[in-house]
Amino acid sequence: MSISKIRGCIGCGECVQACPTDVIRLNKSDVKAYIAYPDDCQMCHLCRMSCPVDAITISPEKSIPVIISWG
Repeated sequence: MSISKIRGCIGCGECVQACPTDVIRLNKSDVKAYIAYPDDCQMCHLCRMSCPVDAITISPEKSIPVIISWG
């Protein structure tokens, strides 16, 4: 299992709160977010959309189109 750091993270925790599958955690030593369980990520984009500094990017080969339901 690989752990990916989120570059540009300010440690606000918004992505951790937004993640429905609990794959993002805050590192206790530097208070920065990291992806602890990348294989469990469902590519919902909620972490990316909640990040106030756009620190999270989802690579195009793993991304699926965002579908927003109105109704």
